[in-house]
Amino acid sequence: MRHTEQGAVLLALARQAIEQAILPARHDHAADSLVNAADGDQEALQAWGASFVTLTCNGQLHGCIGTTHPWRSLKEDVQANAVAAALKDTRFPPLQALEWPQTRVEVSVLSPLEPIEFDNEAQALAQLRPGVDGLVLASGYHRATFLPQVWEQLPDPALFVAQLKRKAGLRANFWSADLRLQRFTVTKWKEPA
Repeated sequence: MRHTEQGAVLLALARQAIEQAILPARHDHAADSLVNAADGDQEALQAWGASFVTLTCNGQLHGCIGTTHPWRSLKEDVQANAVAAALKDTRFPPLQALEWPQTRVEVSVLSPLEPIEFDNEAQALAQLRPGVDGLVLASGYHRATFLPQVWEQLPDPALFVAQLKRKAGLRANFWSADLRLQRFTVTKWKEPA
């Protein structure tokens, strides 16, 4: 499946899953036909994959849920993350049917995670590639993820990592020998505004 075709299919799968969750009486036949057109290349959709689905409503973030480790088919992962982003992201109220027409869907497919080796925070920061790397931070039970798209709001590596620590429930200046960082890249597709 070509890159643009894969993106169109993944966006249609996400949109269809959300519509079935929040508009059960409505059925999008256009999305069905797009997904069915990809039936000849189910291999890419059935392969295990990790994805994030991000929703914006009127240009504002309204949900972002995903997985960092592949453990189910990419198709199932995108569908489940789409519904979770719409209804289960605790930072936002569940998406309402009235908001749906103003909502745009973005699907990001993650590369495998790559550990970053470092002895101190300065070494870790020096290895980050702003605008390219997504980052998973973990320390004890604390864990958080930023997609590469977050660099648009936080272009400085020190600020990027400080905010990621806060997202994980840690102090911005937290440091520990058990802190772990893993990077990844994404292939992403976003619906037009």
